[in-house]
Amino acid sequence: MGKLTTETSYLFATPSFFGGMASILDAGGTLVVYNESTTPAEADTKAMRNDWKAVGKDLMVSIQEYEQTSK
Repeated sequence: MGKLTTETSYLFATPSFFGGMASILDAGGTLVVYNESTTPAEADTKAMRNDWKAVGKDLMVSIQEYEQTSK
């Protein structure tokens, strides 16, 4: 499995260490803030942009690995 990046973890809350500790006592879930969009279309646009960024990075890594092995 690969490492989570901005492209793959955009919709997830990523608390700090202290935020994680505080969430233990947060019974109502008021401390967790997710990335939100004003409209569904905006959310879809952001998701598609992040998906294509991830695809582009994967292609770049594959091309670089191919170039290194084909020398």
